[in-house]
Amino acid sequence: STLRWLIVIALIALWETLPRAGLIPELFLPALSSTLTAGWNEAGEYAHALGVTLYEIAISMAFACGGGILLGAIVGSLPRPRVLIMPMVSSLYAIPLVILYPVFTVWLGIGSESKIAFASIYGFLPTMLATAAGIQTIDPQLLIAARSMGATMSQRLVRVILPAAIPTVLSGLRVGGALVIVGVVVSEMLISSAGIGYLISRYRTILDSPHVFAGVLLVLAMAIAFNALIRLLERKRSEEHTSELQSHHD
Repeated sequence: STLRWLIVIALIALWETLPRAGLIPELFLPALSSTLTAGWNEAGEYAHALGVTLYEIAISMAFACGGGILLGAIVGSLPRPRVLIMPMVSSLYAIPLVILYPVFTVWLGIGSESKIAFASIYGFLPTMLATAAGIQTIDPQLLIAARSMGATMSQRLVRVILPAAIPTVLSGLRVGGALVIVGVVVSEMLISSAGIGYLISRYRTILDSPHVFAGVLLVLAMAIAFNALIRLLERKRSEEHTSELQSHHD
């Protein structure tokens, strides 16, 4: 942890000093202070753009992660659909989905709808694959016991399957959620009229590096915050699991 902080501090120091010393052209990498000043001076514009991007990310996350977990749990726990669907989803996941984005803009316009549709699909596939894979690692004896107690399919899904698959589901969420953030920002950079990606793209066109990097910093902050949230959930989960084991042991 100390080493990580030292690396971060060193990188920040280099970011400030290398452009200032003229070792890196300001056009390629403006000094950190110039970047922060640019962001601060246009704080209102960035705040509005961040609001648009966060709104798109939140809805895409609900579709991608919610839908991915639900469908992954269903597909993973039923043998026949698993054999049919999993290879198809895996091969879809291998296609670079950015090539589909222009199609979404033709169907849904350049507003938030096309970003949400694109990012939802982008994050949905890995979440679904990870959840389905997690379901397959569950001890079959648990399911047999639940079935013998007369649990319905939905009860088995909610009470047995999903809790046992939580660690894998969280790792799927980490990948899926990160891809949702990437999907929203990239689609905003390609064709849009609002959001952080749009600002990055607009400032890049006029070669205004400090404003471009101010947008990049915001994207980085979103990714770090999301990762921290997932780690918090994982920690809570492991603490609950430990206390459960201790109570059983007692």
